[in-house]
Parts: sequence; C-alpha cells; structure tokens
Amino acid sequence: MRLRMELFVDDTDASVRFYCDVLGFQVDRRAEDYVSLRRGAVVLGLGPMAKLPVTRQRLSGDKGTGVEIVLEVDDRDQLRALYEHCQLRATISDELRMQPWGLYDFRLADPDGYYLRITHGRLGS
Repeated sequence: MRLRMELFVDDTDASVRFYCDVLGFQVDRRAEDYVSLRRGAVVLGLGPMAKLPVTRQRLSGDKGTGVEIVLEVDDRDQLRALYEHCQLRATISDELRMQPWGLYDFRLADPDGYYLRITHGRLGS
C-alpha cells in the first residue's frame, strides 16, 4: 500500500510553484486541470477547488482544518538544509526545534493554508 494525497487548491500554478520551489517536488505529470508532483516516495495531486467532490457548504470552512500533512526527510542535515531553503521562500509558522517526542521539525502553510510539518523520520539521527 502507498499513500497519495490530493489537495484541491484555488490557484494550481501558485501551488505548483510552492511545492516545487519551496519544498523540492518535481512535476510528474500535468494535465489541463490536474498536476501530479513527486518528491521521493511522496506523491501529491493538485486539482482545482471547483472539482472537489463535496458541497459548497463544506468549502466555506478553512481548507485542511483538522489535517496536518507530515513530510519526512532522511536526517537532521537534510531537515536543516530544507528549513534554511524554506526560510528564504515561505513564511515559517513554527521554527525548527526539538519536539518533546524526540524529533526536530518545523511548520509552514502552503498558499491555500494547508498545514505542513516537516520532520526527519528517525529518533537520534
């Protein structure tokens, strides 16, 4: 089993720029109303908000409410490099720091307000 996450966004081009320029994803496939992005084993699909198969009432709330997208890198050196890269290109909502559960991470939001936590996946590395 694998996980692929689909995000419905207001401005596909702005989201593609964010995920590629800020977080290092690459465009895997692009169609008129859909873009597939990849970084390692992580695949994100981006589609226009108008295609989200839910009611307008649900869309009136904040996007991503109750969801934290966690992206893991291999080690703290990669995490630090990505953090420094992101500082120049995005607004960091929580600075890089050690968490009580033993991992370093930082947090930011994408152009649509989806909340991202960037961490490394191994305790002690």
